[in-house]
Amino acid sequence: MYSLAELADRFGLKFTGEAGTVLTGIATLAEAGAGDIAFLANKKYLPQLSATRAGAVILHPDLVPRCPVACLVAEAPYVAFARISHLFDKSPRPMAGVHPCAVVSPQADVHPTASIGPGVVVEAGAVVGADVVLGAGVYLGHDSRLGAGTRVFPHAVIYHDVQVGERCVIHAQAVLGADGFGFAPGPEGWEKVCQLGGVRLGDRVEIGACTTVDRGTLGHTVIADGAIIDNLVQVGHNCRIGKNTAIAGCTGLAGSTIIGADCTLAGGVGVVGHVQICDNVHVTGMTMVTKSITRPGSYSSGTPMTNTRDWKRNAVRFAQLESIQKRLTALESRGKQTDKE
Repeated sequence: MYSLAELADRFGLKFTGEAGTVLTGIATLAEAGAGDIAFLANKKYLPQLSATRAGAVILHPDLVPRCPVACLVAEAPYVAFARISHLFDKSPRPMAGVHPCAVVSPQADVHPTASIGPGVVVEAGAVVGADVVLGAGVYLGHDSRLGAGTRVFPHAVIYHDVQVGERCVIHAQAVLGADGFGFAPGPEGWEKVCQLGGVRLGDRVEIGACTTVDRGTLGHTVIADGAIIDNLVQVGHNCRIGKNTAIAGCTGLAGSTIIGADCTLAGGVGVVGHVQICDNVHVTGMTMVTKSITRPGSYSSGTPMTNTRDWKRNAVRFAQLESIQKRLTALESRGKQTDKE
């Protein structure tokens, strides 16, 4: 429970309305009641502002005259919302200590403030830092390290020789350090290449549920500070992901992909192996990156949705492009010959 003035003071915001207005939760513009904070960060929801019943709305200064209720005024409303949301987070925080059903090697180093849940396995040589939380059924392999304040949700698997920085979040059933897809074709079939590297995560990295980060073949797979990776993402062996880069769900990075800092890859992006993407690149959804990107900017590929009838017609035309190009070249050649005559 916070007053309007208290929130404004805590987060360095200006406000309009009654300073003592009590706010007890956060909700959308459409669903908020008198005790809720709402926010407006996308102008597509502007029509909902006039009818909102929120106790206060976080919004840009330009929209204050259009708001019928109290305001928390922010140049970056979504950032302000993100910061305020932590005050209302009701996620349970386990108590420090080792659950009696956990299996912790005597050769592991577990900080006394860490919380080790039921069914957790911590192998020899592993290091668990201060205030780390390991949810039920987490596996932490030999010689792996978790930095202070990191939280690992239930049934995530962290193989051997994986180092995770401070204040990271590893969501349920993520896998860090599985073998990369390394095989050599031999006379009797595929010969497995031992994956001898590890995985290295910086500080404040978030890994989504069911995401897999493969270990390196020789060197390490590296994810730098502040990078965020959504659910169901595949990061191949020896990939390197730069600082503060964001990767949305169902994206796949083939081995040895290098992505710079402050990039965004939208959902369903595919990146072939051994390419490099420079800093400040934004790749839109379902794009297939088949070559290196050396200039910052936005990149897209794929065919936008249309109705099925038009799509079928366009698919036929796409298959005819080569023959059309040959006919066009022939016509241009004839035209040039006619001009000479």
